[in-house]
Amino acid sequence: MAKKKAFALRLNEDMLKAIEKWAADEFRSTNGQIEWMLMQYLKEHKRQPKKKENE
Repeated sequence: MAKKKAFALRLNEDMLKAIEKWAADEFRSTNGQIEWMLMQYLKEHKRQPKKKENE
């Protein structure tokens, strides 16, 4: 499993509310939803991180 790194993220309040609702609809945490959204975008643009050999 990839190591996770914490960092602060500032979001517009309305955007955060929309993400929280979407996360609840999908039975994910808000953090998990943001990670999923980012990974989907990376995949769509063929920029997802390369898998390491030990993963």
